[in-house]
Amino acid sequence: MTPIALAIACLLLVTLCYSSLCAASPFGDCRKCNGFGFAMTTDRKGRPKRGKSCRRCKATGKRIRVGRWLFNRAQRIYREGTR
Repeated sequence: MTPIALAIACLLLVTLCYSSLCAASPFGDCRKCNGFGFAMTTDRKGRPKRGKSCRRCKATGKRIRVGRWLFNRAQRIYREGTR
């Protein structure tokens, strides 16, 4: 197999795997709070305690994946264009 064909096959495989992941699980853990929904801080003794609520995920701990966001946006544009 030529290197170009191998690269295309690898990119196609990665794309199909990511699209199936977005279809099966459209939400992932928030990258800012690691899925906790709040920041972890420490008290004066060094013990971990709950900090402020995460503003990025609105304290849910979940975020929508980029591929799912693009899919939703494309469907919305298609629906509005065919009305």
